[in-house]
Amino acid sequence: MDVVQVIVDALRSAIGVNGAVFALAAVGLNLHFGYTGLLNFGHVAFLMVGAYGTALVATDNSSFEVFGLVTVGSGSLFVGVVVGMGLAVLLALMLGLPTLRLRADYLAIVTIAISEILRLLFRSGVAQPVTRGVFGVQKYSDGFYLNNPFDSGFSVLGRSLFSPNAIWVVLVTWLLVLVTSLFMWQLTRSPWGRVIRSIREDEDAARSLGKNVFSYKMQSLIVGGVIGGLAGSMRALSQQSINPDSFLPIFTFFVYAVLILGGPGTILGPIVGAIIFWFLIQGIEGVLREGVGHGWIPAWLVPPEQIPAVRFALVGLGLMLLMAFRPQGIFGSREEMLLDA
Repeated sequence: MDVVQVIVDALRSAIGVNGAVFALAAVGLNLHFGYTGLLNFGHVAFLMVGAYGTALVATDNSSFEVFGLVTVGSGSLFVGVVVGMGLAVLLALMLGLPTLRLRADYLAIVTIAISEILRLLFRSGVAQPVTRGVFGVQKYSDGFYLNNPFDSGFSVLGRSLFSPNAIWVVLVTWLLVLVTSLFMWQLTRSPWGRVIRSIREDEDAARSLGKNVFSYKMQSLIVGGVIGGLAGSMRALSQQSINPDSFLPIFTFFVYAVLILGGPGTILGPIVGAIIFWFLIQGIEGVLREGVGHGWIPAWLVPPEQIPAVRFALVGLGLMLLMAFRPQGIFGSREEMLLDA
């Protein structure tokens, strides 16, 4: 077994684009679920609008007209990221206005439904003039990589870990994770943060003290959604190509797995959770492929084409055990989770 290659591949996934994007997305979801108690089951929708907003504005291969009304393309990458964040704000308003005054389960139902509605709309023929349908948008990241200061890759244990472009996008994404985490640290320790924690524990009590619960929930949904949109922008820039089918509902539940693993309602939880989650995902796949390839694991037990499914099943089993024996995650506080008991 090539243990070194298995470790390098797992490390590339853990601290690379996958880990960084999921950490950034989990920071936004942590504000929704970990601090405010909002059941957002459609977080991937924020990433989708952020990614498409960035790609459509920053595309540099050609400009095109949207329904003959407005010309899109050949724009600034920075403007594209801002547009993606603005679309995340609009999505949060669209989700929150009709649901946040109702029970928490209504928000869960609406968010997962909206994420699928948007995905199907983006891939439909009606939206093809804007979203390019199932073919998606390509060739919009050149401006981002032109600013890359790295001219050589990075290796570990004699194996290539990152290419020059990968180093650049990974560095920028982790810097955004750091900035947003520091922002969350300040935000959640402010009077505003104490109010949203009280809403998570008992919103009736917060309301009885004169707090506008609906307003605070909406603010939390918007801020977390903007961070999710930023994660979508970085995912789009790293892939240099996006299509609607890369934003499936399972993406949201991977982010929940990251958050639960690290510990909801904590600052380090999303970061450490993302690193551990993707190290395990890629590491288990590497071990299974090496084991099947060398005949140590019978092919009838783990068929090669089923290895991706088996790795998720094993990680899912681990998360089940984690929820049973340490539901607060690695950094979470069990006492704080049991306050509403």
